[in-house]
Amino acid sequence: MLEVHDLQVAYGAAPALWGVNLSLQRGELLCVVGPNGAGKTTLIHTLAGVLRARAGRIEFDGQDITSLAPHRFCSVGIAIVPEGRRLFTQMTVQENLEIGSLLPAAKARRQQTLESVLVMFPALRPKLRQAAGELSGGQQQMVAIGRALMACPKLLLLDEPSLGLSPLIVTELFDAISRVHAEGTSVLLVEQNVGTALRVASRAYVLEEGRIAAEGTPGDLLARDQIRRAYLGL
Repeated sequence: MLEVHDLQVAYGAAPALWGVNLSLQRGELLCVVGPNGAGKTTLIHTLAGVLRARAGRIEFDGQDITSLAPHRFCSVGIAIVPEGRRLFTQMTVQENLEIGSLLPAAKARRQQTLESVLVMFPALRPKLRQAAGELSGGQQQMVAIGRALMACPKLLLLDEPSLGLSPLIVTELFDAISRVHAEGTSVLLVEQNVGTALRVASRAYVLEEGRIAAEGTPGDLLARDQIRRAYLGL
């Protein structure tokens, strides 16, 4: 479904990613883990069209999307939940959710998808008329995930969804991510909470200093002492 070939990304003259090769199969829940500054957010922003690749190729559903205009990434079926949520805090929860369904195909299914989001995150139902900025951090993250799901994506990109949240809320959110995956949406998860990410993923990549340092199933990675110590902090 997603194929990344020799990806290189830079901020001006400073390289951030180089030689990154990555694949995600349809229906897979893939995670990318690694230390701070490894390039995880750069990777997910490039896959979402927010950043441009300096070299390499990104293919999605057999289409080369490397040079696609940023706003077209959503139309091909990719949605991102950015780090820090980035909600419109003065707008209501419902308005924030509906912003995710502006493309014609998603707009036609808006009510059905909204109901699905509210079933997944029942805490949001009584908050629909409330300003998003008044919600707790965990509830705001639910809105951010729900907004991305309103686009009816084929691939959901999640950037550090556990950041700044309590362990209980993190467990609830990752249970929801597992349900999204179980219902057929492919998921690429970038996460610093290694243990939680590996618990839900079927396969993982370890990113370190802008390069892929290791890949495999969570069990494979956790069985390698060098990987556990050097990259996973375990």
